[in-house]
This record gives sequence, structure tokens and C-alpha cells, in this order.
Amino acid sequence: MALTVLDAGVVIAVLDGSDVHHAAATLAVAAAMDRGDDLVLPASAYAEVLVAPHRRGPEAVATVNAFLDALPASIEPATRAIAARAAELRAAHGTALRPPDTLVIATVLALGAERVVTTDARWPVVAVPVEVVGSALDQADGVGSRPGRGKHDDDRGGHDA
Repeated sequence: MALTVLDAGVVIAVLDGSDVHHAAATLAVAAAMDRGDDLVLPASAYAEVLVAPHRRGPEAVATVNAFLDALPASIEPATRAIAARAAELRAAHGTALRPPDTLVIATVLALGAERVVTTDARWPVVAVPVEVVGSALDQADGVGSRPGRGKHDDDRGGHDA
């Protein structure tokens, strides 16, 4: 059984049928489940996923939590070691990697995950296998794997999940 880390953009896209990445993200999560992968959402990504639902109210938050429970996806805490690795990644890549992205990648590295699934094709080459869903490079089937690439399109904090 493999371990797959989900980035916030993927969860947001699955939950929002109007999201441009909805179909591709849904297929990617279904494929991970079909493989029998354990799914993990870093605590930093979980917080990002909950921003828009908190703006809408407790029922929206409950919907997100019910979805994560049903997958099931566990929430991985941001430990001191993960935070330190995220800082190292930020120092090495500068503005090419935003702090939320570095926390996701550091979580993947700390857990020894087989892949991270994201909607953001803007990441620079990193030392983790990244599956970018819905990117322009992957229009043929909506899902693509490229070693050392990835994440979601924008900050998404204001996007409705």
C-alpha cells in the first residue's frame, strides 16, 4: 500500500464541482483509492481547505470534514522537523516555492510518501514525485505524473471549497 499526500487544491477542486480542476482532481483521488493508497492531507493544507468553508459557516466545515473522513484521509501535523525542512526548501528555492508549498513538500519527504497530488504545475523541480492534475501539460487525460514538479493554481484561500 502506497502513501499519497494531497495538496489543498486537489481537495478544494474535488469538493467544488465548478472548479476548473474538479474532474481531474476527482479522477486522481479515485485512482489513489483504487490503488489502495493511504491518503494524507498536511495540516497546513487542511487549514487552507477550510478557509472558504469557515466563511460560509459550520455546515460547510462539517461537509469538508465528512468528506475527509469518508476517504479516509488523515491529517498530518506540522512537526518541528517538517517546519525546519520547509524552511530549508524555501531557502533553496526562494520565491519559486511559497511557504504553504514548502510545508506540503516537507510533509511528503518526512513521511516518505510515494507521491503528492496537486493542481499547481508551477513548482520548480523538487525531490519528490509530483502528480499534477488538470494542468495544461496534461490536457489529454487531465492527470499527469512528472517526477519533481507540482501544486495548485493560486492561493485558493478565497476560493469556495
